[in-house]
Amino acid sequence: MYSNTDKLKAVQLFYQYDRAWATVLRELGYPSRSTLKLWVKQYTANPHAFDERSRGKFSAKQHKTAVDYYFDHGRSSARTSRILGYPSRSLLDLWVQKDSRYTEQLVTHAPDRVKHPTKPRKSKQRVAAMQSTKLLRQSKASSPTPISTNDLAALDHGSLLRRAQELELQNDILKQVNDLLKKDLGIDQLHLTNKEKRQVIDALRDKYPLKILLRALEISKSSYFYQHKVFEAGDKYADVRERLNVLFPQNYSSYGYRRMREALLDEGIHISEKVIRRLMAEEGLVVKVTRCRKYSSYAGEITPAVANLLERDFKAERPNEKLVTDITEFRIQTGKVYLSPLIDCFDGQIISWSIGTSPNAELVSTMLKTVAESMTNGEKPIIHSDRGAHYRWPAWIDLMGEYGFTRSIVQESLHAG
Repeated sequence: MYSNTDKLKAVQLFYQYDRAWATVLRELGYPSRSTLKLWVKQYTANPHAFDERSRGKFSAKQHKTAVDYYFDHGRSSARTSRILGYPSRSLLDLWVQKDSRYTEQLVTHAPDRVKHPTKPRKSKQRVAAMQSTKLLRQSKASSPTPISTNDLAALDHGSLLRRAQELELQNDILKQVNDLLKKDLGIDQLHLTNKEKRQVIDALRDKYPLKILLRALEISKSSYFYQHKVFEAGDKYADVRERLNVLFPQNYSSYGYRRMREALLDEGIHISEKVIRRLMAEEGLVVKVTRCRKYSSYAGEITPAVANLLERDFKAERPNEKLVTDITEFRIQTGKVYLSPLIDCFDGQIISWSIGTSPNAELVSTMLKTVAESMTNGEKPIIHSDRGAHYRWPAWIDLMGEYGFTRSIVQESLHAG
């Protein structure tokens, strides 16, 4: 279904492109060729056929009758359309604006409105409900909407009494929200869930009629009684919760919701994974995963530190002059392994290494003994390391002194982490 605007646009493009059907259809993507021909034919017969303002075909006499009735009976477009049966209110507003008697902004309701005998009770109740809802939304418990002097003069005693009752109801609702639900007093009660609204209504049933409470909290009667039915039925998963609290510790608190579902299935309890996951979260049944810390050889200042002889100068003039070492961790399918290499700064070659499943003192001692046996020309290299416990251990220090090697370690600030 195309609007008059769509039709007019298609026809205008048709004439703009010198009656090129294919160009218009390709650019707009609508309509079919036969439909476009029909629109062009209608536009040719009546250039105002697709005018958005022509909401109906009314004679000049009908046009004049509607406009005269509007100005003679309180300038109410709603009343005019209802009494005459035509036109629509928006079209009547367009007619009125073109009239010479139109000198001010349109008035959509008449001050001296005449009451008609069409269901007066229902209309009166609807207006009262709308006014009550509007007052409830405007009032705040912390800072109620002040009433000006002019408003006080315009309101009668009955209106003031009703407003006071509405403000008292609003205040009681917000207090119950705070006391029962432990929510802030400034929260909008209309944003509560139906379950929470049911709690508030139950707490105020002895003081206010149910109808007024339902209207104030904007919850239907059926929704309120449905929440009551759910509340009275209790927790249908109470037995499942009990079994979850038993099975979880029995399995060393390591079962997630999938394995818990399998355990319940073995007992003949059929529940979806989504429900089990929600119940476990509500019961606080969370699997605690212990993560291994990243390996660090630093264990504090075991023995006095020596100077940093290299000072980041890792260039050597000859082999076996400067050697650097460290322990590296590798993760493989069977577990972790640790490599302790000794690298010559002269050419970057690994001249000695040892490997093991534990980063202990024996790992570095074996490496040091191997390189000491390879020193055939009596070299006494500088062995540079970090501040790890393996290189501060008495056994390492004794071996270094026995072989005549010189110790060098990095500064404390460089060992962070």
